[in-house]
Amino acid sequence: MGRAFVFPGQGAQAIGMGKALAEAYPAAKAVFDEVDEALGEALSQLIWDGDAADLTLTQNAQPALMATSLAAMRALEAEGIAITSADYVAGHSLGEYSALAAAGSLSIADCARLLRTRGLAMQAAVPVGEGAMAALLGLDLEAARKVAAEAAQGEVCAAANDNDPGQVVVSGHKGAVERAVDLAKAAGARRAVLLPVSAPFHCALMEPAAQVMAEALDDVQIKRPAVPLVANVLAEAVDDPATIRSLLVNQVTGVVRWRESVEWMARQGVDDIWEIGAGKALCGMVRRIDRAIATRNIGTPEDVVAAKEALA
Repeated sequence: MGRAFVFPGQGAQAIGMGKALAEAYPAAKAVFDEVDEALGEALSQLIWDGDAADLTLTQNAQPALMATSLAAMRALEAEGIAITSADYVAGHSLGEYSALAAAGSLSIADCARLLRTRGLAMQAAVPVGEGAMAALLGLDLEAARKVAAEAAQGEVCAAANDNDPGQVVVSGHKGAVERAVDLAKAAGARRAVLLPVSAPFHCALMEPAAQVMAEALDDVQIKRPAVPLVANVLAEAVDDPATIRSLLVNQVTGVVRWRESVEWMARQGVDDIWEIGAGKALCGMVRRIDRAIATRNIGTPEDVVAAKEALA
C-alpha cells in the first residue's frame, strides 16, 4: 500500500480553476494572494475571471496551475491530510515545481517567480511559428522515436513526453513535426495531431531557456522535500537539493518520462495516486499505464471532503 500526490502540467488550465477552493478555505485563498504578491500583479483575477487566451499564455499558465495545485494542497492540509500522507510526489513538466512547493522544497513565492521566468524563457527560446508539438496516439516510445528520427531531416524532432503506453508527444521544428504527423499515421498511429502550443517544449530547441533557468535556480533556496520527488528526467525518486536543482535545468530540454515514473512508483508499492489541482489528465494517463492503481482528483472543495471521508 502506497500513495503518491501528482501535479498537472500545462494544458490543464481553465478559467475559474481554484476559485471555489479559495472561497471555502482561507489557506487556499492565501496561496493565490501570495502568488499575486510575488508576481506583483493580480494573476488570481485572470485565473478566475479573465480571458482564456491570456491564461493560456505560457508565462501565465505555469504559475496559475501551480497556484491552483498548492491551493488544493492547502485545502487538504486544512482537513488534516498532510503532504507526508503521500510516499512520493511527482509532477508533469511544470507540475514538478508544484510538487516541490507542496513538499516544502521551494517556497510558493520563489516557485511563482521561477515559473513566470520559465514560461517567458520557453516562449522566447524559439520564434513563434518556428516550432511545434504533436501527439502521436497508438504508438509506443520506441515507435515514436523512430518516426521522429525519420522526420528530422537535419532539423530537431524528438520525443518530448512519454505520457502513457499509447501516447507520445514529439517536439521540434514545425516542418519536422508536421512530417512526423504524416509518418506516424503511415506507421500505424491511431491519430497524430498537432497540439495548440506556443513553443516546442522539452526538446533541444529549448536550450536557451535551460540556460535562463540555470541562472534563476542558482538564486533560490531549495530544501530537502518532505516527501521524495519522482523526477521527470530520471523516472525515479530524488530528495537531494543539489540534484533537484540540476534536474530542473535538464527538465527544460529533457523528456518527460511520465509513463516510466508511474511504473517506477507502482514497483515501489504505490497503488493510490491523487491528482492535485486542475483537470484530470494525469489520472487518465495513470489508468492507461496501470489499471491496478486507484486514482482520485482533488480540484474542488467537494473533492477535498470526499478524500477526507475516504481516509476516515
